[in-house]
Amino acid sequence: MEQTGTENGVAAMAAHYQRFDPAAYLQYNYTPPRADFDRKDSIVPWKLACLHRAFTEGDIGGKLLVDIGTGPTLYQVLSACEVFERVVLTDFLEANRKELRRWLQGEEGCGLDWTPYMQHVCELEGRRASAWTEKAAKLRRAIAAILPIDVHRPQPVEPGALPAAGADCLVSCFCLESVSPDLAAFTRALGHIGTLLRPGGHLLLIGALEESFYLGGPGVKIPVVPLGEADVCASLNASGYTLIRLEVYTLPRDMRVGVDDVTGVFFAKAKKD
Repeated sequence: MEQTGTENGVAAMAAHYQRFDPAAYLQYNYTPPRADFDRKDSIVPWKLACLHRAFTEGDIGGKLLVDIGTGPTLYQVLSACEVFERVVLTDFLEANRKELRRWLQGEEGCGLDWTPYMQHVCELEGRRASAWTEKAAKLRRAIAAILPIDVHRPQPVEPGALPAAGADCLVSCFCLESVSPDLAAFTRALGHIGTLLRPGGHLLLIGALEESFYLGGPGVKIPVVPLGEADVCASLNASGYTLIRLEVYTLPRDMRVGVDDVTGVFFAKAKKD
């Protein structure tokens, strides 16, 4: 009975995503005030700073990085492409994979202009903002594949899609808690994606705290597992990771813009046991 309930919950989550609108989601979450690069307390610059710091501390490296549940966004791999030769993007939805391919191929009509993001990351790296064109070219060269994924399957990607030895690093942002029907499913998903990571490899996890829903498009209300800091730590431990660092960002009032009920965001740096 428990297995049936879990399967029903996962299927219900998948049904919610059939109406997901990548362009609307980008506008809700990746434009000001949440993406205001002139504000030190804006959420997007905070996330970019966490990722930049993680990739420049010297302990993360290798050849392959896999982003789990990329969605229609690219910000999470802007620092990674300076460290890894190959970057693989993944998402459950073809609509999101199509948005990523559109940017990769330089097509017009992308849901968001990522130029300000790349300029900001270049400045974090000590370069001029004008170096963003070099970063864009480097990222396009690094992206080796855009793959379907289902984090609720013990084998999340198709057999042979990734090297058997595993990736050197995984990144996952706002994915697992927003596709899981409950905390147990979130924890299992952490274990499933861990099968794609080599022993000793790193996981960089960004997610929502105390969020019960977000809008995936006009009138598309998607349920989210409300996570506390203790939940994140316990789930990582139960799934075979050693937590290195947990950072927390609290949303200012003016960034609670009605597209979700999130109160904060966590950044976790962990290592596979």
